[in-house]
Amino acid sequence: RVDKAFERFIVGDSKGGRSGRPRFKTEADYRTMTFSTANSDWIKLVRKNWLYIRLPRLGTVKVRMHRRVPDGFTVKQISVTRKADGWFVQIMLEDVSVPQFIPDKVTPSWDNSIGLDAVLHEDVYLATSSGEKLPSLKPLRKNPAKLDRISRNRNKRKRGSRARRKLAKREARQHQKIARSRQDFHYKTAHKLVKSGAKFFFHEDLNLKGLTKRNKVKQDDEGNYLPNGQSAKSGLNKSWLDAAFGQFFKTLEYIAEKAGSVVVPQKPAYTSMVLCYRNEIIFTDCGIRNYWDEQHSLIVDRDVNAAINLKRLGLDIFPTIKRRSGNLSVVGTMDDSTAKEILYTLHRAAKTPTS
Repeated sequence: RVDKAFERFIVGDSKGGRSGRPRFKTEADYRTMTFSTANSDWIKLVRKNWLYIRLPRLGTVKVRMHRRVPDGFTVKQISVTRKADGWFVQIMLEDVSVPQFIPDKVTPSWDNSIGLDAVLHEDVYLATSSGEKLPSLKPLRKNPAKLDRISRNRNKRKRGSRARRKLAKREARQHQKIARSRQDFHYKTAHKLVKSGAKFFFHEDLNLKGLTKRNKVKQDDEGNYLPNGQSAKSGLNKSWLDAAFGQFFKTLEYIAEKAGSVVVPQKPAYTSMVLCYRNEIIFTDCGIRNYWDEQHSLIVDRDVNAAINLKRLGLDIFPTIKRRSGNLSVVGTMDDSTAKEILYTLHRAAKTPTS
C-alpha cells in the first residue's frame, strides 16, 4: 500500500491524475488486510451459521456468516477489516456463467424522470420535481449530547493512559453508530425514490469539497486576525458533512442501476433562481424561501422549484442564462404543455402537507 501511494503521488494514475503526498501512518492506521490470492479451498468448513476460513500466517478463523456462499461461485479475494465493534471478513466471489446485466435503452422524458434538489433547510433532506419533500435524519446534529460527553471525558485523561484508550473506543463506537444510522437512512431513501418507477434521476453535481472549505483568513496591517465568518461557516460545514450528499448519490446510483435506472448529475447553475414555469429570475436571494404568484394564486416553494429546473436541465429544456452589464437575462421559451404540467405539479404540492 505504501508503494502504491508513492507511485500515485509520483507517476499518477491511468488518467494522469496525481494524488497528494502520502502521510505518515502508524501500524494502527492500517485496519484492513487483503488476501488477493484467495480461492475456494481456503474455506475449510461450513457449519450452520459459521464459516471456518484458513488464512495465511493467521491459521483457521471462525467467522459468523452473513449469508451463505451460493453454489457455483468461486472465491477470488478475502479482506479482513478491524472496526470499532470487532473484526469483519469480506469475501469477493465470481461466477463466469452469470450474464452481464444490460439495461434497456430508454429515452428520458417528462414522465419517466425526476429532479432532485439537495436541501439543508430545517428538517428537509431532498426536494423532488414531483413536489415531494423528503425529511432528513441528521444523526450527528440531533444526537450530540452523548458523543460530546465522551469526547470531553477522553480529552481530560492523560495521553497514552488506559482510561483514555477505553474512552477512545467508546467514542469510536458512538461514531460508528451514527455512521451506520446515516447509511441506513441513505439506503431507505434511495429505495423509496427507485420504487417510484422513474428511469432517470437528475441531481445537483455538488462541489462538496468547495462547500465545506474554510473561509480565507483576514488580517489587518499589524498582523492581527480579523473576523472572517468562520464560526458560522463551521456550523454549515458540519451540516453538509452530516447530510453526506456525496455518499447518498453514490448509493442511489448503485440501487438505481440494479433497477435499470440511470442517475445523471447536472451542474446546478441558476436552477434555484429561475421560476420553473415562466423563465424569470425570481429567487435572487437565499432568504427567499417562497414566491407568491397572484396570477395563478400559487405559492411556489424554492426547493421544489429548483428540483423542477434540474429536471428541465436534464431534459435539455432549461433556458440559457446570460449576464449583460451585470444583469441576468433569460434566453429561451417554453412549451405551453410543459408549463401546464409544472403548474399542475406545483398546485398539487401546495395542497400536500410536508412530511
